[in-house]
Amino acid sequence: ATKFAQEGAQVAFTYLSSVEKGLALEAELAAHGIRAKGYRSDASDFKAAEELVNAVVADFGTLDILVNNAGITRDNLLMRMTEESWDEIMNINLKSCFNTVKAATRVMMKAKSGSIINMTSVVGVKGNAGQANYAASKAGMVAMTKSIARAYAKDGIYAFAICPGFTMTAMAEDYLASRGGDKLLADIPLGKVADPEEVAAMVKFCALDAPPSMTGAVLDV
Repeated sequence: ATKFAQEGAQVAFTYLSSVEKGLALEAELAAHGIRAKGYRSDASDFKAAEELVNAVVADFGTLDILVNNAGITRDNLLMRMTEESWDEIMNINLKSCFNTVKAATRVMMKAKSGSIINMTSVVGVKGNAGQANYAASKAGMVAMTKSIARAYAKDGIYAFAICPGFTMTAMAEDYLASRGGDKLLADIPLGKVADPEEVAAMVKFCALDAPPSMTGAVLDV
C-alpha cells in the first residue's frame, strides 16, 4: 500500500483488525498526497467481497489494480491436520482469490483494462513438510492466475502470481521463533530473508511496468 501511495496511486485497502488501525493506515497513506480508504472486510466471504468491490468503485470511480494478499498458516503434519484447519486455509488463502477476482473482473472488463496480482508462495511451487494445506492453497492460486491470464488477456486484463520466499513479516517472525532459522537461511542464496519492500517492488513492477506479454507469469522473490 505504501509503495503504491508513493507512486501517486489512490489506494483502497482491506483489514480485519481494529477500526483504529485502519484509520491510522489511511492517515499514513494520505500523507503521501493521495486518497486512501480502508474497508473492514473478510475476503473469504463471497458476498462481502462483492460488496467491497462495489463500495470501492462507488468511492473511487473504478478499480485498476487488484492485489490478493490475504493469507494465513495452520501448519501441522498431514496425519495430525484437522479438517477445520484445511478448510480455513482454503477459504482464506484460495477462495478469497476467487471471490475478489470474480467481482473485480466485471469492473475491469468494462474498462478493458486491469491488473490482477496474486500473492502466492514458493511453498506453492516446491511444497513443504507440515504445510500440505498452505502449499495446496498457494499452488491453487498459481494455477488460477494462469487461467485468469488466458481468459482475460483479450479484455486487456493481465494477471501475475508473485511467489515470495521467506519475508520478514509478523507471520515469518512467528515461524522463525517456533522452528529456528539456520536451515532456512542456508537455502536462500543471499543468506538472508527478504524485506517486505522487495516484495512490494515486484508488485509495483507487475502492476505498472510489466509488458502485457508477461501475463500469466509466476515470479519468485
